Amino acid sequence: MAEEGENGQEKTEQPTSKRLEEARKKGQIPRSVELNAAAVLLLAGAGLQVLGGNLGAQLHSLMRSGLTLTREESLDESRAIASFANALSHAFLACAPILGLTVLAAVAAPLALGGWNMSFEVLAPDFTRLSPASGFARMFSSRSVVELAKAFAKFLFVALVAACLLWQKSGELMGLGAEPINAALSHAAALAGHAFVVLAGTLGLIAAVDVPWQLWQHNQKLKMSREEIRQESKESEGSPEIKGRIRKAQQELARRRMMHEVPKADVVVVNPTHFAVALRYDEKRMRAPIVVAKGADVIAARIREIATEHRVPIFEAPPLARALHRHVEIGAAIPNSLYVAVAQVLTYIYQVKTARRDGAVPPQPPEASIDPTLDPDSTRH
Repeated sequence: MAEEGENGQEKTEQPTSKRLEEARKKGQIPRSVELNAAAVLLLAGAGLQVLGGNLGAQLHSLMRSGLTLTREESLDESRAIASFANALSHAFLACAPILGLTVLAAVAAPLALGGWNMSFEVLAPDFTRLSPASGFARMFSSRSVVELAKAFAKFLFVALVAACLLWQKSGELMGLGAEPINAALSHAAALAGHAFVVLAGTLGLIAAVDVPWQLWQHNQKLKMSREEIRQESKESEGSPEIKGRIRKAQQELARRRMMHEVPKADVVVVNPTHFAVALRYDEKRMRAPIVVAKGADVIAARIREIATEHRVPIFEAPPLARALHRHVEIGAAIPNSLYVAVAQVLTYIYQVKTARRDGAVPPQPPEASIDPTLDPDSTRH
């Protein structure tokens, strides 16, 4: 059964990226102790098998030099301390390759599962862990029983392999005492390396089962209910009420900027009350006329009012007004399919201005007809 959240809903949804990131900051990442131990034993065993002979020879030489002090050297305190420091540095240099391999394995192994992670929240004091009741609850929980059973099963498996290995190599182990000391040290290092490799393989088999289990358990622990996902989305993006107010404010600001452009228009095409579209054209800077403002109903009425106040010509062409309002965004140039109709309207406006200036009779307004497919609402208006 799926776990239940604080609100009683089942946690059936996969964790979001934000949930995973928050868990990582708290140090909650999948880890497999067996995988780390297998990597350390494997590199240490390989190092002992390859470098064991050289390590044994250096340690034998160090032991011999430490046991062949003269009487004067052993009684001279300063020389004894110097000899001890020299022996310590030689021992460290002899073991450094093996130590380096184990440290490399210990540092690199976590990359295979969860990667490196530095979390300071884990270091923060948590006094709830000091509660005896909580401690007993954890000790006798079903999860603790499962972990105890797993640990016991892993111990039996590793112990069985180790016992078989000791039984197989018992003859070689017993024969070390009969070998020369240099050969015995090299042989012992090789046996230890072989044992480490075998045990690393054993832990590797356990890790092959434990790694998928840890990944699944980590995923199950971080699963979310649908309410938690909705709440997270609300916190990340803001509540719908706030988003609505922001959107309304943005629309109002855009509307005000649009209204400031109406006095600069060359003509306002209307329908005659439902739609209004303001057009501007500068043949020196524009490839085609652009829509500087548009709106329907109340906004259309306001566009007409501003156009009247600033003596911007208003041209009534219902199909053209509807097509411009539907197909052209504010600030965009008109499409090729409306070039002829808009050109007719602009030409008529220029002719009317010229006729009024010269005292001539103004021309008849054009039909400004358009392709019917551009005005599917013509039957409704």
